[in-house]
Amino acid sequence: MIKNENIICISSIDWDFVWQGHQEIMATFARNGNRVLFIENTGVRFPRIRDISRLKNRIKNWFKGVKGIRKEMENLYVYSPVVLPFPYSRIVRWVNKYLMLRIIEKWMKIMEFNAPIVWTFLPTGLALDLLNNLSKKLVVYYCIADFEKLVSNPNKIKKTERDVIKKSDLIFVQGELLKRRCEKYNSKVLVFPFGVNIDVFNKENSSLSVPSDISHIEGALIGYIGGIHKHVDFQLIKFIADKNPQWTLVFIGPIQRDISELENLKNIVFLNFKEHKELAKYITRFDACLIPYLLNEYTETVYPTKLNEYLSMAKPVVSTALPEIEAFNKKHDRIIYVGKDKETFEVCIKEALHENNPYLQKKRVEAAKENSWKMRIENMSSLIEIEIERKRLDIEVKWRENLISFYRIARRKILRFSAICVITYLLLLKTYFIWFLASPLKIFEKPQKADAIVVFGGGVGETGSPGKSTIERARYAVELYKQGYSNKILFSSGYVYVYNDADNMKLFAISMGILEKDIILEEKANSSYENVIFSKKILDKNKWRSILLVSSPYNMRRAELVFNKWAKDIKVTYTPVDKTQFYDRTSGVKLEQIKAILHEYLGIVYYFIRGYI
Repeated sequence: MIKNENIICISSIDWDFVWQGHQEIMATFARNGNRVLFIENTGVRFPRIRDISRLKNRIKNWFKGVKGIRKEMENLYVYSPVVLPFPYSRIVRWVNKYLMLRIIEKWMKIMEFNAPIVWTFLPTGLALDLLNNLSKKLVVYYCIADFEKLVSNPNKIKKTERDVIKKSDLIFVQGELLKRRCEKYNSKVLVFPFGVNIDVFNKENSSLSVPSDISHIEGALIGYIGGIHKHVDFQLIKFIADKNPQWTLVFIGPIQRDISELENLKNIVFLNFKEHKELAKYITRFDACLIPYLLNEYTETVYPTKLNEYLSMAKPVVSTALPEIEAFNKKHDRIIYVGKDKETFEVCIKEALHENNPYLQKKRVEAAKENSWKMRIENMSSLIEIEIERKRLDIEVKWRENLISFYRIARRKILRFSAICVITYLLLLKTYFIWFLASPLKIFEKPQKADAIVVFGGGVGETGSPGKSTIERARYAVELYKQGYSNKILFSSGYVYVYNDADNMKLFAISMGILEKDIILEEKANSSYENVIFSKKILDKNKWRSILLVSSPYNMRRAELVFNKWAKDIKVTYTPVDKTQFYDRTSGVKLEQIKAILHEYLGIVYYFIRGYI
């Protein structure tokens, strides 16, 4: 068995859940001198009301450790991540990846947990993100179920599972059906059904004392070990209990669904969760053991963990006709009673209860020993060792090809990036594309008589320098004034560079022959939105209902959107500066012009978010 390796296990169950292959495999590796980080289930579906207790337990486990990581046993650490419970949202997936990787990588650095084997039971997007971002020696995917049948939108997990399968160096599966599905994307697929710990479950435990909570039960006791979930056939159980009141049916395991239709029946007992090491005591008292699963798309790939635990105790097993049970029966001379329907299931229980065949009991124990976890893990471990060695040799043999390939890929990336830069440069700075992009921003209307000419100051504006665009706007306003379109000018700007922007425009206008009494200042506005709001107050005060608006050509669309929402009663004629040096197309496109136009688009988006337009 492998030794002195670092192993990260991405589990599909929590460490404290019903003891299964997840805990058995990783605990065995830890006891053999490997260090293990066991990452508890991060989910394959959206949470439901019944998951509240599990979420509470997760938060409690988070606080047990440091950032969710605690030491559970020698060489084995458990990470209980607190993640956002929406596994198929891209944004949530990115957030969860960031949160988990930050903690895992810091822990790995502190623990000198280098080049781990990453072993995943989950094929989700988050599991794939961890595989892609963790530095690793080997990837193992243990496919234990058909996850597509567990989620409402199977296409999403189908895609991520395909990527996990392709990325894996080894794939272990529960049965032949899962093997055939995985082999579509990866040839290294091997069947390893869940096994049994012979040291815990063995016939010698028949001498153990019967637990007190079932010791009072008289007559035939028929038992089930495992989660009470939606795949357990409650109609079958009810049928058996109703027809055979002389039998007692005992269910041991966490309750994961509503049991109200069964819990009122006098001969059905629910004992909830029991510690793994205690289960053999209960099975000792069972006269027959059940696997009463529904037959559906999900269970057609299920290999029940409890099967070998029952057999190891030499107990007769009655099961529904699951494909994996049928395959097991064929291999082991039909040592399991299989009921095809309710009636034959009942008959099978009766036969099991009356059976007392030492030969069959011996066959059951022998079959269980073939499926012991010790043998399973040894075989899986051997395959892992072979694959690690193969990869090491590949690296040594192919180092030259790999180095050439690395530089070839890097060269392609550099050339691609350079091409993008050149194309972007030519497109933006050497063509009229940027003016085409800017055209929706521009509004130009023929001047007409109005109550006032309103000028929005430029500040540093689109030119990036104080004064340049301001003078252009003031000059154009003076031209409109002198041409008789209005006898009043309103300069609006709160920008200050040595002097207020509105004052500067006023001084320029006076120097061009405009009477001071015909000029009004608004000196608080620091944005187009405030230009409109503050100017409107002045317009309303003077009862002016029509204006000529002067600003930069590409500020007009944003101004129009604000006027349309906050000053609908003002008739606005949009007359941008007719001759502007900053937007002169004859001298080519400048970076500052690109920035100014993009600034306008971003401004419109920002105004929409803030509710200004």
